Amino acid sequence: MNTEKKPCDNAYLAIQDTLYVIGGKWKLVILGALVTTGTKRFGELSKMIDISPRILSKELRELELNKLITRKVVYTKPVTTEYSSTPYAESLRDLINIMISWGYQHREEIKD
Repeated sequence: MNTEKKPCDNAYLAIQDTLYVIGGKWKLVILGALVTTGTKRFGELSKMIDISPRILSKELRELELNKLITRKVVYTKPVTTEYSSTPYAESLRDLINIMISWGYQHREEIKD
């Protein structure tokens, strides 16, 4: 039995790893918003992408753990929190732009 890994096996693992970090309904949407429009406060981000605060909070925590965003507490009255993409997240800019372009094309394709 040949247990040697083929190059494509590694490619599938790389895709799996990528999807583990940025997969799901909201992570790429959040990253897309931050990468393309810059730093946002929590409330701005919630309204901008139409996501509940509870889900947004969970997704932001996971993105921060994976070093894709930074969180900054701003000591204003009231205290606010700002989120920014990291240079590491910026490495996804081309992917995000391709997905935006594909999304526009897809909407045109399925339009009646």
